[in-house]
Amino acid sequence: MSQAKPRAPSTPHRQSQGGKDFRKRVQRDKQHTDKPAAQSVARVGSAAAKPCITLKTGREKSLQRRHPWIFSGAVDCIDGAPKSGDTVPVRDADGKFLAWAAYNADSQISARVWSWHEQDVIDKVFFRSRITSAISARRALGLLPSPAGGRGVGGEGARLIHAESDGLPGLIVDQYGDVLVMQLGSAGAEHWRETFADILQELCAPACIYERSDSDGRELEGLPKRCGVLRGTLPEKVEVIENGVHFAVDVAAGQKTGFYLDQRNNRALTGTLAQDKDVLNCFCYTGGFSLYALRGGAKSVLSIDSSQEAIQLAQANVELNGLDSSKAEWQCADVFEALRKLRDQARRFDLIVLDPPKFAPTAAFAEKASRAYKDINLLGFKLLRPGGLLFTYSCSGGISDDLFQKIIAGAALDAGVDAQIVNKLHAAADHPVLLSFPEGAYLKGLVLRVE
Repeated sequence: MSQAKPRAPSTPHRQSQGGKDFRKRVQRDKQHTDKPAAQSVARVGSAAAKPCITLKTGREKSLQRRHPWIFSGAVDCIDGAPKSGDTVPVRDADGKFLAWAAYNADSQISARVWSWHEQDVIDKVFFRSRITSAISARRALGLLPSPAGGRGVGGEGARLIHAESDGLPGLIVDQYGDVLVMQLGSAGAEHWRETFADILQELCAPACIYERSDSDGRELEGLPKRCGVLRGTLPEKVEVIENGVHFAVDVAAGQKTGFYLDQRNNRALTGTLAQDKDVLNCFCYTGGFSLYALRGGAKSVLSIDSSQEAIQLAQANVELNGLDSSKAEWQCADVFEALRKLRDQARRFDLIVLDPPKFAPTAAFAEKASRAYKDINLLGFKLLRPGGLLFTYSCSGGISDDLFQKIIAGAALDAGVDAQIVNKLHAAADHPVLLSFPEGAYLKGLVLRVE
């Protein structure tokens, strides 16, 4: 799914890379939308009191429904002098305890909840229990067929910790064989950085824990970007094996944490439907969907990405798996421009994958992002042969499932085609979604068949 990158991303999610002009517009708008948030400052309470966040009357309802975010507009008073990352109690207007949360003075999200139980102590023992629970849950579901450590450079990939959905706001941990990649996206997670690394080293015994705290979201949290080895030594080569397909993973400079584990099941589905088809894979990154299509017997696969480095790694992945490279065509180009050229050349395909980067990190960017999604999907519909399949995705947290479907419906209407939804797709099971935190369901996809 990519459009290139030198280095700086996604997470829990993917960084914005596609459509340079679109990115500039988003950045300008972001400056305007961020300013009002910064002006929403809670009343300062007693500096001598113990640190505590007190909510405005009636603003405790979201916490009572177990939503883990506390926005600045809900805060009435901040007692004491907590620093960003400190754990503080949150109370309603009557002084009743609601939660333990990590405070952030520099974010529109003023606090993120660690625990709903007043008797809990937020310390290393607490976090060890949470991390153990997250890993054990995945092992019980068959997502971790063997312990994380001791498998050499190659091994299965999995998301071990999925931030808020695992009760650990801001903490993402992905496993590639015996290498763990940790991403911190909140002030609270940043505060416990070394503790998290110690616990992961103790529980998983990896060869390396590599930090990729370079997501765009850190800027919204007032945190600098940071990457590097936290524990152990990063192997010269890191490889992940997924459903028998081998992928080289660029842990240090690749997108997100090096690979898109969330698309595992969706890639496999593409492979089962690719036989004897001409396939187009847009924002191909290191060739995930392309490799599955080739293994699935595709007649041809055209893959497009704006990163030459990503395409070179994708080509190496084709060779790594012994697939027929003569059926693979590669283009290093801006996808928006490439789709128009393919339309003008009257090229047609039987199966198209549109897996773009994050166009709308928050709902504030939804309107402009909607135009970008509609643009590429309109072109996608025009490039499909009758009976063809369009796999289209959004990883934007600011685009809901309903809005995404409406955008695609509008694109089909403008393209003059009738299309059926034959499947709705989401992230793999190691990316669970907490019922009280629907924002965790960031990845959404549709498989459409053109009549």
